[in-house]
Amino acid sequence: MQRRTLLALVMLGLSIAAVPARADERVFPPEAKRGRMTPGYFPDITLDGKARRLSPAARIFNQDNLVEVPAALRGSDIVVNYTQNADGDIDRVWLLTPDEARQKPRQR
Repeated sequence: MQRRTLLALVMLGLSIAAVPARADERVFPPEAKRGRMTPGYFPDITLDGKARRLSPAARIFNQDNLVEVPAALRGSDIVVNYTQNADGDIDRVWLLTPDEARQKPRQR
């Protein structure tokens, strides 16, 4: 009986491990907005053609959902989702993958 239980537990573990993880699907907060960002000298950025500022504690997430430092960003008109704090500064930015950029942003 003990052997069957062990076999059943092993089979259960293997079946759970076989379920593909959806780690590639990021969930953005409902208040996130879509825009095009061009990095500048910290804390300045251009967002949709307007000068904006990153908050002192801003976090920028790359396409792999890893934190990027603002000085490492290159390019212009990068499609992003972002949130802003109560002062109007940008506090979180997600650099979007091509697939995410093709999806319509959530309606607020």
